[in-house]
Amino acid sequence: MRTIHEAAEEIRQGRLSPTELLDSCLTQIDRYEPRVQAWVFVDREGARAQCEQLTSELRRGHNRGPLHGIPLGIKDIYDVFDWPTAAGSRLWVQSIARRDATVVSRLRQAGAVFLGKTTTTQYASFDPSPTHNPWNLGRTPGGSSSGSAAALACRMCLGALGSQTGGSITRPASYCGVAGCKPTFGRVSCDGVVPLAPSMDHPGPMASCVRDLAIIFQVIAGHDPRDPASVEQPVPDYMAAINQKRTPPRLARVRGLFQDKASPDVLRMMDQVTERFRDEGAIVTEIALPAGFGTVLPNHRTVMAVESAAFHGERLRRHPEDYLPEIRKLLEEGLACSTAEYDRCKEHQKQLRQDMAACFDGVDAILAPATTEAAPDIRSTGNPAFNSPWSYTGLPVVSIPAAYDKDNMPLAIQLVGPAWSEAELLAVSAWCEKVLGLEAKLPSC
Repeated sequence: MRTIHEAAEEIRQGRLSPTELLDSCLTQIDRYEPRVQAWVFVDREGARAQCEQLTSELRRGHNRGPLHGIPLGIKDIYDVFDWPTAAGSRLWVQSIARRDATVVSRLRQAGAVFLGKTTTTQYASFDPSPTHNPWNLGRTPGGSSSGSAAALACRMCLGALGSQTGGSITRPASYCGVAGCKPTFGRVSCDGVVPLAPSMDHPGPMASCVRDLAIIFQVIAGHDPRDPASVEQPVPDYMAAINQKRTPPRLARVRGLFQDKASPDVLRMMDQVTERFRDEGAIVTEIALPAGFGTVLPNHRTVMAVESAAFHGERLRRHPEDYLPEIRKLLEEGLACSTAEYDRCKEHQKQLRQDMAACFDGVDAILAPATTEAAPDIRSTGNPAFNSPWSYTGLPVVSIPAAYDKDNMPLAIQLVGPAWSEAELLAVSAWCEKVLGLEAKLPSC
């Protein structure tokens, strides 16, 4: 089970070719895909042609970096030139992209091999996708980045693009036992990505470990003039931050919402993780969340509903048959919401972002469970309550697997940092990942 950084080193040394790596992923697809259904389509011929070109470059001494020849899955809300972008729509299945989304273009330039489009819940919302959780086919893989998480869990690809407006990176990554990174809002371009709620849409990477997240994130992060929400902030060297020798981190465990809605298994996992970190020298304190957290979930729902309706409202009127029940309900809520109520929620969002800054005084990261429970029944996409607050406030999050429950289902933690702190956050997460030392396993479905 190769990671990106391991495969990149083998390719650099000439011990592995991009085509051989692709073949190993295709073998996994042939093994798992009939049951898991993680892909909208797999472009075998196109991926092989990419590998041949990248192999030719290697023969000429040109290596584009750690993504050279690495097979990735692209969530089907990102535009990839000459591929359809359906976003789970039945009417958009032949909607061919005429250019790459900005992050896709950056990955292409870095030498990544695009294996195909991974499934998404319809319009990146709440209605379940066809994908099954590979750890238990009767459980949900989460949403909306369902296919990206499931494909990674089965090693059908080595990395993938996801996106999060509520909990759509952290939750599926956690349910499927892989790592995810939701960056600071504005750090990664949304150009060429089908929107859900533009003030909370976060493109981000998913991979099998923190180091691999950093490799993908290094390429996709950075200002983009095509995206009005993109912020001009320096992009640090994320791998250098991970590689620096560091002392154990200072973590702040949060309870409140994250205690009240957690299952007994999740609370037990959090207690065990906390003790493990303390045993290895980490300082783990507890902090109270700002008072504004009390209404974060309904306010997040209102902002998402109104902004989604602004994008989809007219199309919903013309093509109501193309909207599944949960996304339709969300849009109807948005269309019925008053401007005054939306403005009140946006003011609350702004204030909560400011209030959260004090939570990081003397602390490297906030420690919280990533999900309320292990993956539930496949008829839902799970509860985003532990993820939506960070999409609402725009703060960066890294989630990593932390344990398996009695049913052998993955459980995960999430680490949250202040805005623009991804370098430190990835380094802290890598430390936590190493301490936990969770054995990487392949699903048995």
